[in-house]
Amino acid sequence: MSDKNKEICACNEDEVKFIFACSGGADVGHLSDRAARKMMADGCGKMFCLAGIGGKVPSILKTTKDADAILAIDGCPVDCAKKSLERVGITNFAHFQVTALDFEKGQTAIDDAAIVKVAEYGKQLLT
Repeated sequence: MSDKNKEICACNEDEVKFIFACSGGADVGHLSDRAARKMMADGCGKMFCLAGIGGKVPSILKTTKDADAILAIDGCPVDCAKKSLERVGITNFAHFQVTALDFEKGQTAIDDAAIVKVAEYGKQLLT
C-alpha cells in the first residue's frame, strides 16, 4: 500500500469497518463492487456480505451491528445497499451513489481511473 493510501485509510487496527457494495447487473453496480474491493485491498475496511443482510443471517446481522463504521456504496438511485441495511434496522452508516459521481448507468466504462475515483470518495466517507 502506498503512503498516500495509508494516510487516507489510517485507522485504529482494532476498529471494525465494513463496506457493503451494490454488485448489481448494471455497469455502475459492477463499479461499486470493484471500488469496494479496492478499498479493502488498500486496508480501509472489510467488504462484507450484502446478501447476508438481505437474507437476515443472524451472525452477519450481529457482526454488522457491532461494527465501528459502515459504508454502503450503491451503483444507482435505486439504493439497494442502503435499503437492505435500513430494512434490518441498521441506520448508522455512510452512503453514496456511484451515479452521484458523474457516472451514468448504462454508459460507464469500468477502468482503473473509474475504480480509483469511486474508491477514493468512499475512503473519505469511511475514515
